[in-house]
Amino acid sequence: MTIQLPGAGGALRTYEPRTEPLAVTPGTPFTSRTVFSAAHVVADPFADVSPDSAAAVDWDATLAFRRHLWSHGLGVAEAMDTAQRGMGLDWAGAAELIRRSAAEAKAVGGRIACGVGTDQITGGTLAEIRAAYEEQLALVEESGAQAILMASRALAAAATGPEDYLDVYGHLLRQAAEPVVLHWLGPMFDPALAGYWGSADLDAATDTFLEVIAAHPDKVDGVKVSLLEAQREIDIRRRLPQGVRCYTGDDFNYPELIAGDEQGFSHALLGIFDPLGPLAAQAVRILDTGDTAGFRALLDPTVELSRHLFQTPTRFYKTGVVFLAWLAGHQAHFTMVGGLQSARSLPHFARAYELADGLGLFPDPKLAEDRMKALLALYGVTR
Repeated sequence: MTIQLPGAGGALRTYEPRTEPLAVTPGTPFTSRTVFSAAHVVADPFADVSPDSAAAVDWDATLAFRRHLWSHGLGVAEAMDTAQRGMGLDWAGAAELIRRSAAEAKAVGGRIACGVGTDQITGGTLAEIRAAYEEQLALVEESGAQAILMASRALAAAATGPEDYLDVYGHLLRQAAEPVVLHWLGPMFDPALAGYWGSADLDAATDTFLEVIAAHPDKVDGVKVSLLEAQREIDIRRRLPQGVRCYTGDDFNYPELIAGDEQGFSHALLGIFDPLGPLAAQAVRILDTGDTAGFRALLDPTVELSRHLFQTPTRFYKTGVVFLAWLAGHQAHFTMVGGLQSARSLPHFARAYELADGLGLFPDPKLAEDRMKALLALYGVTR
């Protein structure tokens, strides 16, 4: 069996899909790393909505996907700024997602951490921004989930310098009931966050970020760094107070960062661990045995797919993630909140299919092939 896939120039090439998936099975909990997948939400394809409407979510399919991730030992990072909201899911939808997912996690024994932001407002004073953060923090804590303090577009617009970030984050950390994860999201994911921490100079911004942590080390479980710069993450990791973890958010360099070096390693909170869930879990269990080479041998080949999905404009990576979830049979359709199924091209989808199939990510390769052919036919590829 073969399939005709289009390249960037429109020419078709013949690809022969694999016939068997990679053999992976759920296993024991991880012992050497804490790993979260920033999981996507499944849209309701029958809702009569437009890209300007509030998102309509298929809650059954959304929670089923989270149970899939939990079954392999992965934690779920919920209501995150790039994986779910800021690009289709508003605060009301995110609040409902947090409540439902946290309850499901409690019911099945899954680990969950939820994003805390300010997206219920579009701007305001520092006091109003603090209040928005507090509203979301209260909801996450009430749900029983761990909180992830995310970067705020409103704060990026209102802050006049590093001292404003120190003030807002210090205020939030002092009142947090449990240690939180601090998330530094770079402008490649969200251009509105340029100059975060009070400076466009990343060295100066890093100093402010670390100053926030140093002032409240007992309230910071860890940091998530999403700058797609491996060396900067390593430098930050080495400067963290003892006991504060680094969760890599680098979807370009994650194998080497998770494997670490003689001075330490990163845990993980990654969007790419949505489509890679079972394979990533198997790799971490290999790492748990001390077999770093075996871990890298399994995970390194996935980087090409990840870099493809996260190519510029990086913020649209979730389109490829949902596309692969559809091919893998985790949802019955390829529809996204905000209409974002249109955010990538047919050649992009074709290459994503080819790379994912080559890795054995599809539990039913024939189903994936049939669905890929259906998409190709929709775009006018008839042979």
